[in-house]
Amino acid sequence: MAKSKFEYVRNFELDDTCLRNCYIVVRLDGRNLHKFSDQHNFTKPNDDRALGLMSRSACSVMEELDDITIAYGQSDEFSFVFKRSTNWFKRRASKLMTHVTSQFSSSFVFYWKEYFGEQPLLYPPSFDGRVVLYPSNRNVRDYLSWRQADCHINNLYNTAFWTLVQKGGLTTTQAEERLNGTLATDKNEILFSEFNINYNNESSVYKKGTTLIWEKVNETTTKQIKRPNEEETEVTVTRTRKKVTSHSCDVIGDQFWDEHPDILESEQC
Repeated sequence: MAKSKFEYVRNFELDDTCLRNCYIVVRLDGRNLHKFSDQHNFTKPNDDRALGLMSRSACSVMEELDDITIAYGQSDEFSFVFKRSTNWFKRRASKLMTHVTSQFSSSFVFYWKEYFGEQPLLYPPSFDGRVVLYPSNRNVRDYLSWRQADCHINNLYNTAFWTLVQKGGLTTTQAEERLNGTLATDKNEILFSEFNINYNNESSVYKKGTTLIWEKVNETTTKQIKRPNEEETEVTVTRTRKKVTSHSCDVIGDQFWDEHPDILESEQC
């Protein structure tokens, strides 16, 4: 193929190939989601519809890019961990980030009605993304532990904050001042002693976020079969296939990883 004299401009492109033998993490965050949640009347402190929509959008990303071995989400963010061995888009960071971001954003809009019914989507949501490399299994586990710890800290604060506003009659400014400088034990005490709320009984999806992984599941289907000169008979067929499954569990301890040893790859190069 003949080259044009303009092709030199390709030399301005930067090489953004991700280092080999590293996990590639793409993390998405909602842009101005506080404003978005207010204008769409999200329930405070947690809206089950919004959390469900976030998880469904993340599932869509994993189903499109099956080299994502695990994803973790909380509030308006989701992290996608690509296998150490992935070669999707030749490991180009910009390609991976933009594909994940666009697939997630379009899925968020596409599945909106499944979770919000006739409530209209007033304007397009947007998400920004970043790419970070982690060279070891320990690094990946610590990253996901960090995000889950952040989920707990934020949710405890938001639960106490909105309880003070919605049930305690405080303004948002007064609630902020009341919680300023408090520790986790203080927030738990406020919830329990003043509002009879045991934080331990809150939904695990609020406290621990959502973890998505690939698992083998058995699916059973029933078919009607009619052979020549015989009556129609019913046949049950069971097939095993990989499917994205959702969990709201602890990923900081060892139990989750012991139960799913295939998530992380061998660290031998």
